Amino acid sequence: MARKRRHEEKPAASWLTTYGDMVTLLLTFFVLLFSMSTISPGKFQQVAVGLRTALTGKPPSVLTGGKSLTEEPLITSQRGIYQELIRIAEEYQGKITIEEKDEGTVIVMKNMAFFYPGSARLTAEAKELLGKIGSIVIEHTNNVLQIYGYADDRPVPTDSIYVSNWHLSSARASSVVSFFTEELKKRRSIERLADIRAGRFDPEYFYDGQRFYPIGVGDWMIKNQIKAMEQYIDTQKANLKDELNLGNITEEEYTKRISELDKSLSLQIQQLRDEYRRIDILIKRERAK
Repeated sequence: MARKRRHEEKPAASWLTTYGDMVTLLLTFFVLLFSMSTISPGKFQQVAVGLRTALTGKPPSVLTGGKSLTEEPLITSQRGIYQELIRIAEEYQGKITIEEKDEGTVIVMKNMAFFYPGSARLTAEAKELLGKIGSIVIEHTNNVLQIYGYADDRPVPTDSIYVSNWHLSSARASSVVSFFTEELKKRRSIERLADIRAGRFDPEYFYDGQRFYPIGVGDWMIKNQIKAMEQYIDTQKANLKDELNLGNITEEEYTKRISELDKSLSLQIQQLRDEYRRIDILIKRERAK
């Protein structure tokens, strides 16, 4: 009688192991997405920066004092946001410029009445512009923001509460920070109430006062520029004096050209003072704590 062959069990398909791993990874990924929808919105940008670094193959950032020097503000990499800033700059006809520097992205706003004369009190025009720029810059980055205040060469009034232009420029920078962290924060919290309730916007995170650093520039920059202008005009006057002594020009012509140089200097100084009616916002390549 023939012996019955023992039935051999086929080994389990090897693809099941790979399939199981893939399903586990997908589950982990979707759990991550779900958890991100319930945390502070600022975390999303941190994840985005990390993913972009990994996918582009860039080396890990160099850390100095525990702070990254390569935290690129997403405002420069998201074309829609950048274009909105350009649109606002065009609306104000060249009074706003956007520059890229080693420290980060600089938004320069100048030749506007940001403050009342000799004061750190913001004008209504300034608040309107700062509201437009601030809501974009603050709510689309989690970087450190440095606010620079300026003053021109004219001394502060004798009855001023500010001892010098250094104090005035510092107070102006602080006024902008105060506007962002108080008035603009309150306004945006009302405008985006639906987003707050849905967990898509956290004003406490984006408008955290620790992100902002007010810096007073004082008046040394404009004074140096005025000094250079005066030296150039003095050179021109000395040349005219030589021409007069040599008899190449008449006394009447000399007096006329000297007067023209004085008027030109006064005009240039006034134009320079208008340019220093100015506020700068530097979006640092450094994440806020």
